[in-house]
Amino acid sequence: MILAYITIAIALFFAMNIGASGAAATMGPAYGSGAVKQKRLALLIAGIGALLGAVIGGGEVVKTVGEGIIPSSVFSLEVALVILLSATLTLFLANMIGIPLSTSEVTIGAVVGVGIAFQALNVNNVLFIVSFWLIIPIVAFSVCFIFGKIIQVLERRWPQLTGKGVWKKWLAALLVFTGFVEAFSAGMNNVANAIGPLVGASLIEQTSGIWLGGIFVALGALLFGGKVLETNGKKIINFSLLEGTAVSGTGGGLVIIASIFGIPVPLTQATTSGIVGIGCAREGFQLWQKDVIRKIVKVWVVSPVLSLVMSYSLIHVFLHPNPYMIVIVIAIIVATMGSLSLYKSVKLEQQTIHES
Repeated sequence: MILAYITIAIALFFAMNIGASGAAATMGPAYGSGAVKQKRLALLIAGIGALLGAVIGGGEVVKTVGEGIIPSSVFSLEVALVILLSATLTLFLANMIGIPLSTSEVTIGAVVGVGIAFQALNVNNVLFIVSFWLIIPIVAFSVCFIFGKIIQVLERRWPQLTGKGVWKKWLAALLVFTGFVEAFSAGMNNVANAIGPLVGASLIEQTSGIWLGGIFVALGALLFGGKVLETNGKKIINFSLLEGTAVSGTGGGLVIIASIFGIPVPLTQATTSGIVGIGCAREGFQLWQKDVIRKIVKVWVVSPVLSLVMSYSLIHVFLHPNPYMIVIVIAIIVATMGSLSLYKSVKLEQQTIHES
């Protein structure tokens, strides 16, 4: 019984981190453009939208996370705990450095790690989900790049569309609305990442779990979402009101469509890719040189792998002790870190020689 309460507590802590990462990122365009000037108000809108999205439309993605990747027979209290612990630790580290990390990636990575450990994995479903992780950022970038070019033409022809005069209030309201819609999509898609393992292990009933998860996602956005809001809203590029609307509308629309079909997708990747698409339309592709973009891309690549390795290792430490597997995992980690360190040293040495 104590272990069950610990597992539920970790799930709710994970839900708060989901709010701090995914839900908070949805209001980045509105905050960055100045449509919502107060950070706390932007986070409140994100939290309310996420709660409503979870309650109204979160059920299909919960089913996918709870039973669509590994068989329900594999799910147990201990397995749910391993999945949630692995995903939570990965997401928490990302939130501490203010990077908008995909909760879907870390959760699915953890579930896949468990499936590999038990040799019970629905590979076709995993490949289908991962394909959407690749497609949605590309679509979001492309759509927002096109919108960005169109918006430039419109704003040059009608300067009032930049938010001047009587248009400012209406454009700001439109941007806030699309940000709310995107937060709604975050609730539909991402609450399942915290609640799905609990439902899969029959620790909680789906409807009550979605309500509870939605509340804690909203709290996470309000209390801990400030860093990610700043990253998505101010550190990449400043927006006009129409540009911010294009980003939020594109990201929210793509994720709502995926949620209807029960596909867990990377909302933060859609939002951030849309932001970069707008930025490249305005400033050219040199925007990719910004450090914050490179950092986000690195975390996107590392996060599902790290979560997978963590859950796989925890299974072989606590549920199916296998010292040989642990040695192999540690060796791979050490070799990877050593190779990266060696690469940096060689690169620095070459740079020093070149400067000399």
